[in-house]
Amino acid sequence: KYGIRDRIGCYTWTWFTMTMATGGIANVLHSIPYGSSWLRIIGTVVFLFNIVLFIINSICITLRFRWNKGSLKASFTSPSESLFAPASVGRLGTILTNMAQYGLPHTGEWFQTTMQVLYWFYASISFISSSGMYLLIWSTQTFPIHTMTPIWIFPAYPLLLLAPFASNLIDCLPDAAAAARINSVAIAFSAVSIQGTGFLVSLMIYSAFIYRLMTQKLPRETSRPGMFVSVGPSGFTVAGLVNLGNTAMPKIMPGGYMNHTDTAFTLKIVSDMIGLWIWGLCLWFFLVSVGAHWQLMQPRDSKHHIRFDMTWYSFVFPNTALVTATLAIGKSLSSDAIQIFGTVAAALLVVLWLFIFGLMIRSILTKTILIPTQIDGSEISMNKWIVRLEEGV
Repeated sequence: KYGIRDRIGCYTWTWFTMTMATGGIANVLHSIPYGSSWLRIIGTVVFLFNIVLFIINSICITLRFRWNKGSLKASFTSPSESLFAPASVGRLGTILTNMAQYGLPHTGEWFQTTMQVLYWFYASISFISSSGMYLLIWSTQTFPIHTMTPIWIFPAYPLLLLAPFASNLIDCLPDAAAAARINSVAIAFSAVSIQGTGFLVSLMIYSAFIYRLMTQKLPRETSRPGMFVSVGPSGFTVAGLVNLGNTAMPKIMPGGYMNHTDTAFTLKIVSDMIGLWIWGLCLWFFLVSVGAHWQLMQPRDSKHHIRFDMTWYSFVFPNTALVTATLAIGKSLSSDAIQIFGTVAAALLVVLWLFIFGLMIRSILTKTILIPTQIDGSEISMNKWIVRLEEGV
């Protein structure tokens, strides 16, 4: 038998992907254009539930570090766990985005100022944590190319949430005066800069992923869910840039910029064109990731099977970016077809999130996760590759 300390000792950074996915679902529900009071209530409930999950995660990971000496340092030097450490910062970005979506319309100037301060705090901590995590990884670990999955992009994810956060923050303000009060121009420009940094870092890692696919074929089954992480960078970038472009005229630059009255409209056109360009990349990686899981979806194929672990939330949170990007483009272009497509995808994603959450609860109760004899799928994959290399395969 294993006690509570033993099970808490198995708590890893991968559990924060659960809060990223749940916050992403709240974001998706807010983005659905066919809004209603019941939909907003459900979104608010999911948002509050995500805060509860965040508190539980924070308590459990803290207890793990407190009860297991040296585990904090080990978590940042473990090849399988360290890449997920930035999820603790990424979940903060999703929570702040949800706070802007569900809090700003019902509060006053004090909350607007609070969100302004929180934006600059998150912008700073995301940049520092992302660069610091990559530097730590490059200084202490070696990742062979045959073990590569888009999870390598994960330390850049905190940067990729900044433009969606900024666009929702500005969009949920009551008017242009409120936007001017929190200096929305500076917020928008900084969001574009940091979002661009995150996307370009991800783009460079994309090239390593394509090289790995060309030379080593698809990743092993246990690490294949991580392929969906490749959907996120382009999806979040599209959603953030297109939404910023849509808010340029009514709130960010209602009177123009630098004595040019048509600047805001020009920025909207540019953001739409860039958004469409990158949206195609997002859809392409989504189709590749779905196709890579086709064998795993065959119930009678015993050779290709994966058991549940927390990396399954990779099926959800990167795809929330695809859905919000689709809905943002549909709204910007006034395309009913794209908005209907995005709404259907949103409904399917909510069902998938409920399914995975149910599997997680079942796995906890049946003791197939959070057990010392069980390790993360990413670690299993790493160990199998090590054994194969030692055997000369």
